[in-house]
Amino acid sequence: MSNSIFSLNDACDAVSEMLTKADLAFGHGAPDADSEALWILSYCLNIAPIDALERLDEPYPPTPFDRAILIANQRISSRKPLAYLLGEAWLMGYDFICDERSIVPRSYIAELISEDVLEPWLPPGGRALDLCTGNGSLAILLASYCPDMIIHATDISSPALELARLNLEKYNLENAIDLFCGDLFSMLPDPTEDERYDLILCNPPYVNSDSMAKLSQEYLTEPALALEGGWDGMTLIRKIIHQAKDFLYDHGALILEIGNEYDNFIHAFPQLPVKWLEISAGQQQVCLILCEDLP
Repeated sequence: MSNSIFSLNDACDAVSEMLTKADLAFGHGAPDADSEALWILSYCLNIAPIDALERLDEPYPPTPFDRAILIANQRISSRKPLAYLLGEAWLMGYDFICDERSIVPRSYIAELISEDVLEPWLPPGGRALDLCTGNGSLAILLASYCPDMIIHATDISSPALELARLNLEKYNLENAIDLFCGDLFSMLPDPTEDERYDLILCNPPYVNSDSMAKLSQEYLTEPALALEGGWDGMTLIRKIIHQAKDFLYDHGALILEIGNEYDNFIHAFPQLPVKWLEISAGQQQVCLILCEDLP
């Protein structure tokens, strides 16, 4: 096939068939084999996947196609997330440096930032905190959409923050976002009346123990520290919910992503008033909790 003239769409079909037959697990920036094939092929053309969608009928060059086949075979043999193999991850059109120091960025909170759903809690000159920032993707998106806000980001993993610093440099945001290394709020300055936050974002480790035991090889390649949420997935979430009020203004809010742990969340916090936010995966993955409703 690499010696004939064929379209990008044909190339996508060929690579997607390879990935599908290998019975891979997806979800690290690409939901399925077709999306991952497009990502590989766009990478080999040095263009963004979204731009590749505009070129599906154009001829695909043989040399990049041969490289794409090599990457697809590497993906199959290694069972690593494609983001780690390529060193990049795309989120809401932003390209982030990505490697094993952090989980692959894929938070649904990114949708809420880009669609201005959180605007009521992002006033001009306001303050926001990204807990468990990983490679810094949510903090960077927030800084890009709200350039006049003061933004802090924390993570317990110093390797993850090293990666976050690289992404801050990539987007020239070294002076716009302050990084803190520590367990949740532990390394932040003591909150004062004038230095709390209007909004706290958090995509914490929330995978429960039973689910951790069943994860595919792709997910096991990621840092366990960024995934493990305890027996019911709520270990860190309990801490966050019981500490967040001290760091929020009275009008502030906490945004939590809980993934597939809706039932465990409801069981752990049956009396907590929460608002479930609409994202592409439905209404049971991300919630908003007002400061006034936090314990």
